Amino acid sequence: MEKMSQAMEKMRMLVGIEVEEEQQHADEESPFAFMDDFNRNCTLSTKQRLYGFAICLVAGLTCTLMSMLVFFNPIKFGVAFTFGNLLSLGSTGFLIGPKRQVNMMLDPVRIYATALYIASILLALLCALYVHNKLLTLVAIILEFGALIWYSMSYIPFARAMISKIMVACFDTEF
Repeated sequence: MEKMSQAMEKMRMLVGIEVEEEQQHADEESPFAFMDDFNRNCTLSTKQRLYGFAICLVAGLTCTLMSMLVFFNPIKFGVAFTFGNLLSLGSTGFLIGPKRQVNMMLDPVRIYATALYIASILLALLCALYVHNKLLTLVAIILEFGALIWYSMSYIPFARAMISKIMVACFDTEF
């Protein structure tokens, strides 16, 4: 019964309904106290969440698609493509909330995919903005695209295992 009440309190908090004062004071001592405070102060209605998600997703997809116009300039392409990916990734924060988004990204099942994706984003931006090397930027963008696919597949059960088996089967050199 206690687990049921805890689950209901978490659901109320995610939806934006205020939880009881005792629970709020207990949560402030957790390591995610800042995120709990942020979630409480940034409550949005369902309609606002859907608008935020749609705007961020459309802006992210637009940046990603518009980056194809400057494909032959890897530096501009890297910045636009990476910015589009960040907007698309941030769009889901409107639906499920920033705390749950971070918790899902740090889940043991996808911690390595998240780390690889974030590292590839940083590498692409570093190569595009500071190194100014077109070849390195292009390699970093390819790595970022692969990491994005691997990260996205972490949300689909058994998808990464299936892709791994397909890749091994395709590139197996034994006859």
